[in-house]
Amino acid sequence: MSGPDLRRAAAARALDLVAPGMRLGLGTGSTAAAFVALLGERVRAGLDIVGVPTSEATRAQAESLGIRLATLDEQPELDLTIDGADEVDDQLRLIKGGGAALLREKIVACASRRMVVIADAAKHVARLGAFPLPIEVNPFGLNATRRAVEAAVAGAGCSGAVWLRGGPDGKPLVTDGGHYILDAHLGAIPDPDALGAALWAVPGVVEHGLFLGIADAAILAAARDGQAEVTVLGSLA
Repeated sequence: MSGPDLRRAAAARALDLVAPGMRLGLGTGSTAAAFVALLGERVRAGLDIVGVPTSEATRAQAESLGIRLATLDEQPELDLTIDGADEVDDQLRLIKGGGAALLREKIVACASRRMVVIADAAKHVARLGAFPLPIEVNPFGLNATRRAVEAAVAGAGCSGAVWLRGGPDGKPLVTDGGHYILDAHLGAIPDPDALGAALWAVPGVVEHGLFLGIADAAILAAARDGQAEVTVLGSLA
């Protein structure tokens, strides 16, 4: 069974949580895109919801499917956000930002009554950190910020290289908010809370990809006997 099949299975289970009239945060990335595609089918069948996208890519996809959209200023309180994750542990702590949308993703998730993660079960890890941690930074003073980030990482008991993420044109990748991304290749994060606090103390850091105490549940899809088996961490209630 392929990755797209598993992403679709997780997305389909999350679609069961959507009720008419909901205000939904729409995540970014391949798994979130699978959810938006299924949501578009339900909307065409008559489901009335309003979505708040977490990236311009998600906005374009949702608009193409006829999903009614609003900004977070227009809908500042959301019922539910469905989004993917690059890693999720047993405590529902996440690493997000592989798609460079972590700032808007975290703002939208924190404006929601519930956040539910959908992912391939391979994203479920015993310890965060194998996936490089994205850190969104202001371009001004980049080298100084990078040095401070490296010091914060070391002070939080982590080790590894911090690289500036490049775009397809060979230049630094620029987020929807006009920022750069530093990726911290740490291997393991022994204390995510300590690292998150240390990064927040660095001037120039706009947001980091540690989502701590935000997700309420994770829907994980794994292949078993040629079929998708869906399990849930946390509570969907």
